Amino acid sequence: MISPIRTWLFANWMYAGLIAGLFLLALVPLLAANWSLALLLIYLHGPVYMLHQVEEHAGDRFRRFVNQQIGHGREALTTTAVVWVNIAGVWGVNLAALYLARFVELGLGLIAVYLMLVNALTHVAASALLRRYNPGLGSAVVLFFPLTIWTLWVLSHDPTVNARDHVIGLAVAVLFHAALLVYVRRRATSTETPLPST
Repeated sequence: MISPIRTWLFANWMYAGLIAGLFLLALVPLLAANWSLALLLIYLHGPVYMLHQVEEHAGDRFRRFVNQQIGHGREALTTTAVVWVNIAGVWGVNLAALYLARFVELGLGLIAVYLMLVNALTHVAASALLRRYNPGLGSAVVLFFPLTIWTLWVLSHDPTVNARDHVIGLAVAVLFHAALLVYVRRRATSTETPLPST
């Protein structure tokens, strides 16, 4: 038997993220009093990503888009995968990057920056390739590019941040997105029965 909480979470996680994201943004004036601009910008990648996820996933838009465009009607991307990728993956990676930036090395916060930048570039590339809108494209362009460019500029001028930090951040982001693409493509070829039309 499927838990009612699980059912609710799988259908509404992005709206919960919207509320959480707005609350996290409301903390910015308080944090700005004690945090450096670099750390504050890394922090912003969490709530801003949450806002993006509403455009991307509300109404199950992204999963249905992927299943139509890559799965050709097959369930290449499941609801369970969407939830795990976005909550444990995106939220978890952003939180880990913030902790690493604060307690280990500031440059490791670039993991969150490149995760967002690679996602934005993926949305733009998909739009150019398919010559159509894809769920999440608007907020990726309007929110992701300005924030990541500003953060990269600030961190690149910090003497404690080096080329290795950029390589680590970019590598984690690329591997994250590549793993998701491999998963989707494998399911697209292994799932035999197309989904019913909606």
